[in-house]
Amino acid sequence: MEVVREDIIIIGGGMAGLRAAIAAAEHNSTLSVALVSKLYPLRSHSVAAEGGTGAVLDPKDSYDLHAFDTVKGSDYLADQDAVEKFVRIVPEQIYTTDHWGCPWSRNADGMISQRDFGGMSFPRATFAADKTGFHVMQTLFSRCQKYDRIHFYNEFFVTSLIVDGGSFNALTAIHMKTGELTVFQGKSLIFAAGGAGRLYKFSTYSHSVTGDGDAIAFRAGLPLKDMEFVQFHPTGMIPSGILITEAARSEGGYLVNGEGKRFMQNYAPTRLEKAPRDIVSRAMMWEIEAGRGVKGKYGDVVYINLDLRHIADLLEERLPMITDIAKKFNDIDAATEMIPVRPATHYTMGGISVGINTETEIGGIFGAGENVAISIHGANRLGSNSTNECLAFGNVAGIMAADWASSHSIPALNLEKVKSEERNIWDNLLKREGGENPWDIADNLQEMMDSYVGVFRTEQGLLSALKGIRDIEARYKNISISDKSSKFNIDLTHAIEIGFMIDLADTIIRGAINRKESRGSHFRKDFPERDDVNFLKHTVARFSADGTRFEYTPVVITKWKPAPRVY
Repeated sequence: MEVVREDIIIIGGGMAGLRAAIAAAEHNSTLSVALVSKLYPLRSHSVAAEGGTGAVLDPKDSYDLHAFDTVKGSDYLADQDAVEKFVRIVPEQIYTTDHWGCPWSRNADGMISQRDFGGMSFPRATFAADKTGFHVMQTLFSRCQKYDRIHFYNEFFVTSLIVDGGSFNALTAIHMKTGELTVFQGKSLIFAAGGAGRLYKFSTYSHSVTGDGDAIAFRAGLPLKDMEFVQFHPTGMIPSGILITEAARSEGGYLVNGEGKRFMQNYAPTRLEKAPRDIVSRAMMWEIEAGRGVKGKYGDVVYINLDLRHIADLLEERLPMITDIAKKFNDIDAATEMIPVRPATHYTMGGISVGINTETEIGGIFGAGENVAISIHGANRLGSNSTNECLAFGNVAGIMAADWASSHSIPALNLEKVKSEERNIWDNLLKREGGENPWDIADNLQEMMDSYVGVFRTEQGLLSALKGIRDIEARYKNISISDKSSKFNIDLTHAIEIGFMIDLADTIIRGAINRKESRGSHFRKDFPERDDVNFLKHTVARFSADGTRFEYTPVVITKWKPAPRVY
C-alpha cells in the first residue's frame, strides 16, 4: 500500500478539476496539487460539451438578466445568492481562457461570438464552433503543464473518502496499472468528479460517468442535494444517444414530428425550439405519446426529426462536429437529411451540497462542477450554464482549498479505516461467488431508470423503480467477478461503480416519490402543477446505516419571487 501526500487533493480531471488545480497553483505557488482521475484528463466527459458557455460580455446584456434567466430556468429552485455571484464571476473566465489560447469563435470584427440558447433572453453563449468542451479542456490541460507542482495521478480509481474527527483524512484508490491500493492524503480536498448520467441507458454521457464522486461523499457523511432533478436533453441521436448540441436549434434547426410538422408553437409559443430543455423534452414526448412520432429504420424506437436542411450553409462553420457525427454514426448528410432524435439523460442538477463558496459541511473539503449542487441550476439547468460553472466555481474552489491548505497540516492517517476499505474490496467484493453478473445488473438498473424515472414520472412507476432497486441491491450482494487479476481489472472497478450507482438511484427515486409536484425536469403526471406552498425547498439526502434520511432546506430568494414559468 502506497501513501501519497500532497497539499491539495482534487478528485476528477475534467473541466472543474483542471480549473481548480490551476487556481490553486496560481494562488499559492508553494503548495503541491494532486489531480486524481480514473481517466487521462483529456478523456474526461468535459471534452464532449458542444454548444456554448454563457457569460455577460455584451454591454447590452446584464448580470441581472443572466441571473433572472437562470432562476426562471431553474423553476425558481435555484439559490439566488449563488446565481448572482455566479453570473458576475463567469465573464472573467471567458477572457482568461481566451488569453490562455482557447480558440473562441469570432465575429467579423474580431470580437468573441455569442449565440442564443434555450431559455436565455440574450445571445450570451460563447462558443468554439460546436467543440467548446474539447477546446476549453485542451486549453486548461496545456495551462496545467506550466506548473511543476500540479501532479497528475491518472488511472487511479477512487473507492472511498475517509473522514476522521469531522475532518478530511484520506482518499483510497486502486492504482489500475498495478492493482495496488493507494492512499491520498492532503490538507484539503476538492470534489470535481462530474455527474451520474450513466444511471440511465439512453444517455449523452461517456460510460465513465457513474456518479463516483457523489456516492463516495454520500457514504462518508456529506449530504446530497436535489438528486431527483435529472436533465433530459431533447436531442440525443437515435440509436446511440450521442449529443446533438442545442446549438443546432439555436442556429435555426427545427423539430419535426411524424406528420412533417413543427410543433413547438403548441408548447412554447414565444421561444419555440429555443425553450429550456425540460420544456422541449416534454413537448417531444407528448408528441410521441399522441402518436405523432416518427417510425423509421431504428427498430421499435419512436423519435422526432431534427431538420437542419434549411441552414445547410452554416453547418461547416458553426456545427461541424455534429455534422460529422451524423455522417459517421448514422450515415446521414445533415445538409440534405433529417437527424433522428429523442430526449436523452444529459445532466444531474443534484450533487454534493456546498455553500456559495464551494465549501462542504466538513472543513477542508470543497467541490465544483456537476459533482455538486451549489445550487445555481435548481430544478432545471439552462444550456450553456454548465461549462461556465466548472470554470467559475472551479476557480473559487481552487482558491478556497489553497487558503485552507496554507493554514492546516496533513492529519495522521486513520489506518484502521484504510484497512477496512482494503478488506472490503479484496476480501469481500472480489471474492464474491454468488453467480450474478454485475454487467447484467448495470443493464437492468439503467433500463429501469429509463422506464420509470425519465421525462415523465408517476407514483406507480416510481414505486416500481423503488422495488426494482431493492431487488437489484439483493442481487448485487451475490455478484461474481470473473476477473480475479489485479492489473487493470475493469470487472472489479465496474462492480464498484455499480455499487455507487445503486446508492444514487435510490436517492433519486425516493426523492422523486417524496416530491409530489412538477418542477423543472421533475414532471409528475399525477401531480402536474408546481406547488410552491409545499415544495419550494431543497431535498437533502443523508446516508445512514438504517437507510437514507431526507431533510429539506429553504430556497434562498433575493430578488425574484416565484412566478408562472412560461416561454
